[in-house]
Amino acid sequence: MIDNDDPEPRKPEPPDPGDCCGGGCVRCVFDVYEDAMERYLAALAAWQARHPDTQVSK
Repeated sequence: MIDNDDPEPRKPEPPDPGDCCGGGCVRCVFDVYEDAMERYLAALAAWQARHPDTQVSK
């Protein structure tokens, strides 16, 4: 059973290919997404450690 006070982290939505302007920005939307995915995966691993008997949503 999932604790409502500790919900499973939500996976970030990837940017659409058209979201990138192609201008070589220092912080491209794809860089921001990659950082968000790293934070998500760390949060998910911590959440799974707290809820070892719970299946992860896909």
